[in-house]
This record gives sequence, C-alpha cells and structure tokens, in this order.
Amino acid sequence: MKVSTAEFIKNYGLLADKALSEPVTITKNGRDRLVVLSAEEFERLTRRDRRVVKLEDFTAEEIDLIAKTEVPPGYAHLDAELKDWVP
Repeated sequence: MKVSTAEFIKNYGLLADKALSEPVTITKNGRDRLVVLSAEEFERLTRRDRRVVKLEDFTAEEIDLIAKTEVPPGYAHLDAELKDWVP
C-alpha cells in the first residue's frame, strides 16, 4: 500500500493499524520515502541480516547448489565491481 505523506498524517491511526498486517509506503512528491511496518516484521528482518552460517553447517547438496548458481543476466554488470577483489 502506498500513501502520500499528507494522507498518512491525516489517517495516521487507520494506516498505522494497516501497517501491522502489511508494509505501508509513504511517498513525498510521488517518490517512495519511508516504509512503516510492524515491530514484529522489523525484528524478523533485522534478525535475518545478522544470521551467520558456518560452512560446516551446509549440507553437501546445499554447497553443490551454491556452486552451480549463476548470476541473472540483469546483474552481470556487478562483476566489474569485483574485478580487483582479493580475499
């Protein structure tokens, strides 16, 4: 759901309740500016960002799938950013 800043201010209570079930994007001058979402969803997303998995925790099948993964054509240009990368 997308609403303007003015609409969000005017209907704060209703839209804040709506954000408990789905993200509400707030726009300014027609451009996305903020997203309001439930605290539960925010916590879920931030937990995911911090998840660390050790190589030993992967199965042989998962490692094989990762090895066979290809970059979608629309993202091939990002390879140039890694050309000088050294581990």
